[in-house]
Amino acid sequence: MNAIVQDKPKDATPRAENASIERSAAYYRLKADIEDFYYHEADLLDDRRFRDWLDILADDISYFMPIRRNVKFGQHAARENTRQGEGISWFDEDKWTLTKRVEQILTGVHYAEEPLSRISHMVSNVQIRAVRPDLERADEIDVTSRFLVYQNRVEYETYTFVGRRNDTLRRTGSGWKVAKREILLEQNILLAKNMTMFF
Repeated sequence: MNAIVQDKPKDATPRAENASIERSAAYYRLKADIEDFYYHEADLLDDRRFRDWLDILADDISYFMPIRRNVKFGQHAARENTRQGEGISWFDEDKWTLTKRVEQILTGVHYAEEPLSRISHMVSNVQIRAVRPDLERADEIDVTSRFLVYQNRVEYETYTFVGRRNDTLRRTGSGWKVAKREILLEQNILLAKNMTMFF
């Protein structure tokens, strides 16, 4: 019995979610600019320049990391992640709480950061999802990326955090700033003793 293989229509090829954004010179300049911004942010955090990192966050930033649930097949979109402002989450913060976390670390007597951890951030898969108002005058953009954060504490304590970020970046007179960040950690149960680093 011979199987019949039907050719897929030419328009059946999956398209990237941001395929509607024109791949012009302005797009590639903007993408390179955003990638450089993320690499600079990673350096600030890895070099423990926490106050400088606060400067690239908008004053009205929303910084959110939901807890990921194990749910039945077909329920992931509706139930896998806890919702901001509802129930519990790993982080649901603003500029004030992030500043207080930095100040606590910089006291030198933080219960989980003395001595300070050695941390390395890696960022990849940077994709521009939306641009407002347009590529030539990009004042605000939605960007997704993947991260890998490695942490070593004291001598033998090591942790690896992997996940995704959904950001809204805003252009200001002093450069890009993070206005909104949703962090999706690919863990259901936290495998580290604590989570004192920034993502």
